[in-house]
Amino acid sequence: MKKMKAAVFVEPGRIVLDEKPIPDIGPTDALIRITMTTICGTDIHILKGEYPVESGLTVGHEPVGVIERLGAEVKGFQEGQRVICGAITPGGHSHACLCGCHSQDGAGTRHGWKPMGGWRLGNTIDGCQAEYVRIPDAMANLAEVPSPLTDEQVLMCPDIMSTGFSGAERGDVQIGDVVAIFAQGPIGLCATAGARLRGASRIIVVDMLPVRLAVAKGMGADIVINARETDPVQAIMAATDGRGVDVAIEALGTQATFEAALRVLRPGGTLSSLGVYSSDLTIPLGAFAAGLGDHRIITTLCPGGKERMRRLMAIVAAERLDLTPLVTHRFSLDEIEKAYELFSHQRDGVIKIAITP
Repeated sequence: MKKMKAAVFVEPGRIVLDEKPIPDIGPTDALIRITMTTICGTDIHILKGEYPVESGLTVGHEPVGVIERLGAEVKGFQEGQRVICGAITPGGHSHACLCGCHSQDGAGTRHGWKPMGGWRLGNTIDGCQAEYVRIPDAMANLAEVPSPLTDEQVLMCPDIMSTGFSGAERGDVQIGDVVAIFAQGPIGLCATAGARLRGASRIIVVDMLPVRLAVAKGMGADIVINARETDPVQAIMAATDGRGVDVAIEALGTQATFEAALRVLRPGGTLSSLGVYSSDLTIPLGAFAAGLGDHRIITTLCPGGKERMRRLMAIVAAERLDLTPLVTHRFSLDEIEKAYELFSHQRDGVIKIAITP
């Protein structure tokens, strides 16, 4: 049986490079030879044991590659095509999908409700930090990469671009809105870009790292606030003359940023939460106006599927947005453990890492 290299979760604190069999595929699957992938903040939650997956799982959910082999029932694609696949791989037939919530595909069953059912790669099946990956329901999930675009140009589409944009979309950012975005990691930076594309008149961003605040300016931020130097709630309320913001996007996943996002909302404003939380959240009475402030709190899991991927790549192809500055480091798959060490400790100004087998 032919083997491949893969980044494998062993136990909390250990993701290692190992050898595994090249995946078999079923009639509706595709085998993709990975040409580029990356490490996500969610992978760090897995590494730390904050999000449970089975030992021996290949991690990673942001694939760019070439079709190596197609299942017998897959139509509309051919071997050798360059493709991407979203981090979320809906099948299209579940109750969640038929209700329009593709990210939760497979979540609702007679045995109970399980959130994030649509996130399979690197969660419930082997992922793409490997030389090959099996893509389920290929016809619903593969999207051909337009020939002029490079792997790095579309590397952000499978997850962080889709997730960040959805923070602005689900927050219903309107033309002329004032938007605050807490944390300017990869997803927060994409939320900043998404708010700009949605027509926000003023975008205020918060982070503790000057290098990320500088990148945020290029993504569309009008006001940058260093939370190490300034109380962000006070600064945002001052910048809005006490009115507050129309939409606050939380992109880190901590109690402090969630609470701050709630405190800067105008009456009737929306808190759009993108963070992955590793402990219980508390909603403070005053910030929530005792439940009487007409606030809206909405959460989002990365939208997936081939049509979402096509739309995101269309934005890139039309030169409406360039996310290649987010790739700050490059490693081979053989160096994946070194890449995890760098990314998990957020050293050397890292934002995103390009991994090539």
